[in-house]
Amino acid sequence: MSDKGSHGDGHPSNTDTPLVAWGAGVRYPVPVSHNHHSENIVLFVDKHVHDMPTPPEWGLDGIERLDVNQADIAPLMSTLLGLPSPVNSVGNLPLGYVSFSEAEEVEAVLANTRQILNQFLRKSQLKESNSLHFKPFKPLANYSRVLDEIEYLISVRDYEAAKNLSENLRSLALEGLHYFQTYDWLMLMTFISLGYVGWMIYLILHVLQSYTLLPVKLFEKEQVVNLRNNSGKVYVAGCLFMGLVCILLLVEHSPLLYHAYFAMTILLWTQIFSEYQFIKALWKEMQQREVYYFIKLIATCIVSVFVLEILVKSFMERKLYTWCFLFVGVTASIYLFYLIPWRSGVPIFVWLSCWFLSVFTLMPAEIPDNTQLVVASGFLIIVIGGVARYLNKHAGDSRYWLSLTRDMKKSKFPMLFQLQILLVGISSLMVSLSTSHRTEKQELLVLHQVINWLIAGFSLVLPLFSAVGLLSRLTSIFLGFAPAFLLLSIGYEAVFYSALALALLAWILFENAILCTSKVNRSPTSINATEDNIIVSHDDRHLQLSDLRIPLAFMVFFNIAFFGTGNFASIASFEISSVYRFITIFSPFLMAALLIFKLLIPFILVICAFSAITKLIQVPLLGCYFLVICCSDVMTIHFFFLVQNTGSWMEIGNSISHFGIMSAQVVFVLLLFALTNVYTKDIQPRSRKQFTRKAL
Repeated sequence: MSDKGSHGDGHPSNTDTPLVAWGAGVRYPVPVSHNHHSENIVLFVDKHVHDMPTPPEWGLDGIERLDVNQADIAPLMSTLLGLPSPVNSVGNLPLGYVSFSEAEEVEAVLANTRQILNQFLRKSQLKESNSLHFKPFKPLANYSRVLDEIEYLISVRDYEAAKNLSENLRSLALEGLHYFQTYDWLMLMTFISLGYVGWMIYLILHVLQSYTLLPVKLFEKEQVVNLRNNSGKVYVAGCLFMGLVCILLLVEHSPLLYHAYFAMTILLWTQIFSEYQFIKALWKEMQQREVYYFIKLIATCIVSVFVLEILVKSFMERKLYTWCFLFVGVTASIYLFYLIPWRSGVPIFVWLSCWFLSVFTLMPAEIPDNTQLVVASGFLIIVIGGVARYLNKHAGDSRYWLSLTRDMKKSKFPMLFQLQILLVGISSLMVSLSTSHRTEKQELLVLHQVINWLIAGFSLVLPLFSAVGLLSRLTSIFLGFAPAFLLLSIGYEAVFYSALALALLAWILFENAILCTSKVNRSPTSINATEDNIIVSHDDRHLQLSDLRIPLAFMVFFNIAFFGTGNFASIASFEISSVYRFITIFSPFLMAALLIFKLLIPFILVICAFSAITKLIQVPLLGCYFLVICCSDVMTIHFFFLVQNTGSWMEIGNSISHFGIMSAQVVFVLLLFALTNVYTKDIQPRSRKQFTRKAL
């Protein structure tokens, strides 16, 4: 374990374990010699460096170390005790630890080899009995002849050759075990990958049919009738194929999960083939497009995949977000400089907010205590809220703030903003008081606990009564979740809350600038030509190819909401001491609930900003959500192929956690959308009334 108490990662301090062997049959210590290297050391399972210098404080200088894999200890103990190796042992006997004669060494290695070989034979027998088309492990097809040869070499006292042959046979047996453990991998990974690809294609088809103009252009009434009549044949064929596959899996005694994998994949592809009329019409439409459109489509796909691959890599290297936001801050501000006047202040604000957020992924994942920084963060939140309030009242004269300001409907409580500012200030004060009691080893007063709970709970309700203007409501949400986040913070993550909010506001301003310039630059003829593309039902317009930037930006902000304050893979990387201002007795479920709530707050800010943007630029929220699912699935497929079963516990666990997190993100985001809808459903950007077709 580390000094902090963490364990399981690949660091030598958490993995190197002293192995001491003493007693009958154990070889004496060997002095260190540059010319002496044990020939029996096998490659480490986790590929760590072995035979490193022994720490001087051990007092074992000058004595050679013999490092082994953890699994190698079982056959070593069994050999020294004169007992058979455990049935499921996969370790190699480390001969460097034993002091045997040549004949005894060969017998020990042969016993170790037979034990592993028996495992291989048993797995081969089980797989052959349940397989319709069995593929044996060919390198061990003549294993019995090799065993006879080893016995013959022992009988003629050629121990060195017998030992080498036994070790080679043992290595082949271990390879054979791995072969049968992964016997179904290719089939399973192929079908699961096809399932993910099919799911993405089906989602894209659904988005094209429901949220774009393509159905209007492609379908005529006769085609729809043909589609309904012929899709039934596709479903019948899909059901027959699924039944055949299930029968084959039953014959092979496959697990129920295999049936689920195959059934879902076949179901998805059946749905895709049932849309063959739409796909055929879409293909004809694509053939009529100009070359420029294909270049734009391919470029958009390449950029999207590149961004998603950066997000995948960021799971292993948080600092990538620093470079990402440094780059985005410069490029976005330069783009805005050419798009809108610099005097609006929007380009400079976008630049500074992105650079401010880029700092936090350089911070250590283990957050150090800094109460003064948390208190200062409360003051920063008050300043940001005050500036937002001022802009909401006085910046409406600028075309680039008009959609965000000047509420059509006033707040139900005129003093709501002042009350929220007061609660943020009190929460900062309670952070200082509660921490001072804890550092002085005094029990947290019950009064302090009650005040903390009341402030955190009451502040979450207040945004519901704020004005419905975009900037007013988002500012109220920002101030409403600030007290709870401050009370649950112990260090720099409190500043991250403000930095994330500023970056999200920069995202909203960027989208608003694009919206304003596109409406101003659009001529009356182009408006009439694209009348159907401006407004659809519920004042939402159809999705366009360029709108893919919104789900991509959401994915970036959604991931940095976690990475800004810790390690995505494990909740254990977040400090449990952050809940001590609410509870001081050990209550694991309540502590975990508070900790998870703290982690959810940045996500809530991101989703509220995302919902506000969809209302601002009048695109369907559900259509954008489906595009978010597609982006998540691209990352999920990559993580699926990165899952590993060798290495340290942390390396194995992280690979599984990354895949699990991305798989669950679809449901997780949907639940957060439902939760944040309570706060965002009433948002009414002024663009809904201001930018009508007549005004344009």
